[in-house]
Amino acid sequence: MVQHRKAKAFRKVTAQESSEMEVRHRKMNNKYLADAKSLLRRGDYLQASEKYWGAAVQMIKIIAAKRGLKLESHRSLSDFIMILDAEHPEMNLPALYAQANTLHINFHEDNMSPEIVKKYSEAVKELIEKLQRIQ
Repeated sequence: MVQHRKAKAFRKVTAQESSEMEVRHRKMNNKYLADAKSLLRRGDYLQASEKYWGAAVQMIKIIAAKRGLKLESHRSLSDFIMILDAEHPEMNLPALYAQANTLHINFHEDNMSPEIVKKYSEAVKELIEKLQRIQ
């Protein structure tokens, strides 16, 4: 039987690192969101999918950075979303995050129709708006 080690989901960082990470993630969030909107308008659904995913990830990392945490894996993102969900169950964060993650999968698999990409991109925007309220 293969045993899997539980990866360390979060790493504590200094106040200086936290501040630098927050600035970097905010800049990337803004860029990815702008790129995603442009790509979606042009009909590049694969690239738009990945940029929306990236924008969502960066917003999650902003909140983690504000708490002095660095998320170091895909698993850490979902673990952190569950922490935020426990604090804000009314926001339905896991369902919105799942739609963002599905866009990430679409980038690799090209398995979603343009209509679903558009619908899920709206979910990502909603996720980002809700996460901004948590900050």
